[in-house]
Amino acid sequence: MSLHNDLDLSWRPSHAYLPGQNSRHSENTFDKFKPDLLISHMELRQSIAWHIGQKFFREEYYWEAHEVWESVWMKLEETSSERALVKSLIQLTNAGLKGKMGRDKAQMRLLDLAKLECPNFKNREIMDISSAGWWKFYTQASRAVPL
Repeated sequence: MSLHNDLDLSWRPSHAYLPGQNSRHSENTFDKFKPDLLISHMELRQSIAWHIGQKFFREEYYWEAHEVWESVWMKLEETSSERALVKSLIQLTNAGLKGKMGRDKAQMRLLDLAKLECPNFKNREIMDISSAGWWKFYTQASRAVPL
């Protein structure tokens, strides 16, 4: 099972991928971080994919964060607040990426979508993320600027 302590959270790819600007990572680069088929949705908050995705995001590896968070999102219950949270964060990865690419209109559209997808935290954490924590991700994605 790919839980938080199974793999090295300090690993990074050779570069942050920017479509049309540099080379894409090989197809299976992030497979070692994706949760295995036996992991329960309750264990996803402990998964390497969830935690390394957060680290990737904070370090502006937006495409890479999307790549690992999508594997978490796919395992969550369709109508759950956890799935809505991860979907909104995936929208923020896309917004950050578009900002890095200089695509301002796309970035703004994705920031709006992320807000729409964001669940109501109701003074609680979802997958160890608070409302304030979500807004930190949002703020970072909204400030992403071209290289």
